[in-house]
Amino acid sequence: MKRSRHFFAMLSRMKYISRWGLMRNTRSENLSEHSLETAVLAHGLAVIRNRRFGGEVDPQRAATLALFHDVPEILTGDLPTPVKYFNPKIREAYHTVEEEASRRLLSCLPADLAPDYEDLFFHRPQEEELWRIVKAADKLSALIKCVEEEKTGNREFMEASRSLRRSLEEMDLPEVRCFLKEFLPSYSLSLDEQDE
Repeated sequence: MKRSRHFFAMLSRMKYISRWGLMRNTRSENLSEHSLETAVLAHGLAVIRNRRFGGEVDPQRAATLALFHDVPEILTGDLPTPVKYFNPKIREAYHTVEEEASRRLLSCLPADLAPDYEDLFFHRPQEEELWRIVKAADKLSALIKCVEEEKTGNREFMEASRSLRRSLEEMDLPEVRCFLKEFLPSYSLSLDEQDE
C-alpha cells in the first residue's frame, strides 16, 4: 500500500502514546486525551480574549492548531519535560527531531492534501498570537492533570503543579489569568460539588 495513505491511521495512534512517563499516575493520560483537552482550552482562551479583552483571534483556528500541536509525538513519544528542557542543546536537538517527525507524517498524505495540513505542523509567523494561546492551553491542560492527581491524594504532582502555575502566570496573558481565577477551581471539586 502507498505510504501516502497512512496519515489518518498514524494519527489514530495518538491514543497509544502515554504522557507523564516519569510520574506515578492514579489515572493514565494519553496523547489523544491531552490534545482534545488542549483544543477545548485553546478555544476557550480565544473566546475569553475576544469577549473580555478586546481580542480578534479565531477560536476555531486556535482549537485546530491545538488538536495537532503534539502530533510529532506519535513518532517521537512524549519526552518528559525535565529531559526536554535539561539544557539548550537537548531542546534544540529535540526540536529538530520533532520537525523531522512532522515531515515524515506529512509524507503520509497524498500530495494534493498535504498543503492543507502543513501549516498545522509548522508555525506561521502571522499566527504567533494563536500559538501563544495554544502553548497556554497546553500548560493549562498539564496543570489540570496535576490538580486532578492532587485531588486523589497523589503528592507526586505537587512540584509540577507549582511550576506550571508559575509558568502560566509568567506568560502574562489576561485570558489565562481569567481562567485560573474563574474556571480552574472547579477542577478540584467533585461532580456533586460542581452541581451546586
